[in-house]
Amino acid sequence: MTDYERQLIGLLISTHPAWRYEERDLPGLPRWWAIRYEPLRLDQRGAGARDVLGRTTLHRLAEALAWHDEILHRSRY
Repeated sequence: MTDYERQLIGLLISTHPAWRYEERDLPGLPRWWAIRYEPLRLDQRGAGARDVLGRTTLHRLAEALAWHDEILHRSRY
């Protein structure tokens, strides 16, 4: 893991604390993963929220988490 990646993980942890972050090096699968600590409610799942997000880069994972927050925000109303 590079210094930049460590800094970005730290930023993700402080911005999105409901998730555990993992790096996996498995062929054909995303490298970076975010796994929710608490399961989602059925209505949140119905709105498109997910318990696990995987992306090829941390930047893409950060974008996915931001979109996920928007989904959860909209599902509250």
